[in-house]
Amino acid sequence: MKKAKVTSSDVAEASGVSQAAVSMILNKKFNVSFSKETIEKVENAAKELGYELPGRRVRKDSRQQKLIVAFCPTLTNPYYVMLLQGIEEVAKEKGYGVFVCNTQRDLKIEEHYLKMMDRVQPLGIIYTCNPSTCFKKQVKELADQVPLVVINNREDIMEVDAVELNNSKPGRLMARHLLELGHQKVGFISPPLTSRQQQRLKRVEGFVREFEEAGFKDGVCIKAAGEEFDTLIPSIDSEYKMGYNLTRELLMEQKGLTAIAGLNDMIALGIMDALLEAKIKIPSEISVIGCDNILFARMRSISLTTIEHFVPLKGRDACDIIIKKIHSKTVTDPEMLPTSIYHVEYEPRLIVRGTTSYAR
Repeated sequence: MKKAKVTSSDVAEASGVSQAAVSMILNKKFNVSFSKETIEKVENAAKELGYELPGRRVRKDSRQQKLIVAFCPTLTNPYYVMLLQGIEEVAKEKGYGVFVCNTQRDLKIEEHYLKMMDRVQPLGIIYTCNPSTCFKKQVKELADQVPLVVINNREDIMEVDAVELNNSKPGRLMARHLLELGHQKVGFISPPLTSRQQQRLKRVEGFVREFEEAGFKDGVCIKAAGEEFDTLIPSIDSEYKMGYNLTRELLMEQKGLTAIAGLNDMIALGIMDALLEAKIKIPSEISVIGCDNILFARMRSISLTTIEHFVPLKGRDACDIIIKKIHSKTVTDPEMLPTSIYHVEYEPRLIVRGTTSYAR
């Protein structure tokens, strides 16, 4: 007679806890906690009864799927869509699939996806931004197991393969352009500048430093959204709304501004709409500059001055590095295994269009 399959109900009965608790403990849920004694009771009961978690048997076949995982903080900003486009182009050319983990800048979601990697078993992992500081240890451990590339800020040191951008450089380029046009009193609008968002801070710091070196540090007004906005699930127009709403506040608080910079192009689009609503002419009264060179920035009706830092190419390079590392694992001679860490960096470039001109 066939032995009956052990269920979570059997484990719950043997350990004297609820079935829900058994499920959460054995699946190692990250958002709940139990006493050490309860966890041991459940794990021991499961082991004695021979209970197996559903779905674990698929692990053997997962590596045959030629899967690359891409961690992404949001899909509402075209910047990350452009990165993923570059990743997927190379992956498709080489016969790989891409699984996108959208963390929505939520630490619990990021942790959940990191814990999934043991079951998903991808051939490679790409982080499209710096990993959250609290998970850098886990990310480094993953990098020791599978090829892993981070598209990050150059000054944030991690001993992993990286496609990099020194984020202070775009900020400096933006400021230098405005200074050359005679702008001495300017605004800079940004999403939240929290310690988790070092790449944003670097860009702002580069902008301010350029004005400081020119002798106009007091002429820069930084306007950033509140920290709570980084805890909300972003919508497709989140950054546009930040640019729009913060510009309205800035115009009420500061008089005599001749230019406003947006941390990125989506912010800059919101800045432009707020200025146009206030009947302020762009660029004759106030100039506007962004960063990323997204598709909308190139449209003739917008013609946004911005910074190009070759986003799709970064995605392609990251995927190329992953596939090179995957293929290197097929080398049979251990002495021929590469130990190099790849570091690729692009120089940002100013793209002058119709939203900037000489200060009035």
